Amino acid sequence: QVHLVESGGGLVRPGGSLTLSCLASGKTWNSMTLGWFRQPPGKRREGVGCMSRHGRTSYVDSEKGRFTISADYTEDTVTLQINAVEPDDTAGYYCVDVEDCVIVSTSSIDAVEWWGQGTQVTVSS
Repeated sequence: QVHLVESGGGLVRPGGSLTLSCLASGKTWNSMTLGWFRQPPGKRREGVGCMSRHGRTSYVDSEKGRFTISADYTEDTVTLQINAVEPDDTAGYYCVDVEDCVIVSTSSIDAVEWWGQGTQVTVSS
């Protein structure tokens, strides 16, 4: 069973930066494909970006440039950095383990194998 624990959410001012972390366990690191979804208030969960088990990153088109996914293999952690945050970035952010990054890029929530409990990000001045 995969266990995903997010951290790093909170209140951030517009224009600032934020880094979310996801501690992953339950499978060997190179067998996991880890990604991020988010769910803005009143909206459906949507894919943000993903890192394949080979270390390749991909992002939903609308998020390219401001979002960066990276991994710390020594800590079994994948991070999501958000730069120049906007009020529309306000959402619950969820770490996921998926079979393939296309699940994230197409926001196919029903195909996600494992979800973290989520961490809330609120962008407000």
